[in-house]
Amino acid sequence: MNSRERILGRVRRALADLPDDDVPYEEAVARGYLREHGRRGTRETVDLLAENLADYRALVHRATESELPALLGRLLAERGSRSVLVPPLLPPEWLSAADAARVDDREGSTPHELDEVESVVTGCALAVAETGTIVLDGSPDQGRRRITLVPDHHICVVRVPDQVVSSVPQALERLDAARPLTWISGPSATSDIELDRVEGVHGPRTLEVVLVSGDSDG
Repeated sequence: MNSRERILGRVRRALADLPDDDVPYEEAVARGYLREHGRRGTRETVDLLAENLADYRALVHRATESELPALLGRLLAERGSRSVLVPPLLPPEWLSAADAARVDDREGSTPHELDEVESVVTGCALAVAETGTIVLDGSPDQGRRRITLVPDHHICVVRVPDQVVSSVPQALERLDAARPLTWISGPSATSDIELDRVEGVHGPRTLEVVLVSGDSDG
């Protein structure tokens, strides 16, 4: 008799006088989790997203679709960005007012080349209000994951209310788990043992989120 058989024998003897459990494993623990915390309308959900994004030190802006190009141009100019990384199907009108040179998301780009780009502008897959989280899934308006991790400045555009959900469970129902999901809550940051916060360690030092509504919604 080996060690495995001895251990399993002890387990069987310890359980010998217990009644059989007829409850299936998946029903043994109640899983009636809340799908969202509280009841909110659309405006309240978007406001909660903005509040939690700001709490994570993201810079939050609001604009209508017609105001977006001018806003993006101003944000890039204020940053002093001479170059901006662009996913393959980012709407061209978004950067129509920007002076920064466009750099395409190319498969062959090296980390060094990406590091020389000063800003990146993307769309998103979803935004989660309760956690202040932006989710990217590698769609053509977002590009490959690496283009949002190497440049030091990321501007992410969120269409409201269509791309805003209240909670993580609601987000998971709408996301494709087979895609390369990136969950972003504020700029990249970490703390050492003294709790000194350092930003920009494994992602952008500055995250700006633009909440864009239709012109008729403003």
